[in-house]
Amino acid sequence: MSQPPDTPAQPRLRIRIVFGKAEMIGPGKAELMERIDRTGSIAAAGREMGMSYKRAWELIGTLNAMFRDPLVESTRGGPGGGGAVLTPNGQRVLALYRAFESEAATAGADRLAEMHDLMRDGPGPDIPGGK
Repeated sequence: MSQPPDTPAQPRLRIRIVFGKAEMIGPGKAELMERIDRTGSIAAAGREMGMSYKRAWELIGTLNAMFRDPLVESTRGGPGGGGAVLTPNGQRVLALYRAFESEAATAGADRLAEMHDLMRDGPGPDIPGGK
């Protein structure tokens, strides 16, 4: 069942962890890594996200440059085709990011619900006998 267009969606967190000026990981890079892990391909992962091949490669290049060891390793195409895999370090970074995201959502759930209730089109306070 979908919500009416004027009903606000449930609040959710979109966490970006910033390590430096151009060094960050957020929901987009995490999703790209998950899709690479599933598809075995940077190109396929990018396509699934509506992202150009070049952009997907740029994001992976940024991630690989940020960490001591690469997060994604790729092999060039050829008769058997190329591919990409998350390295053990990539698996670990992705797991840490998703765990942080989950812990933050759990810890902040009450505050998010309270803010949501204060929104203009939110449910508002319960008024006994009223609307």
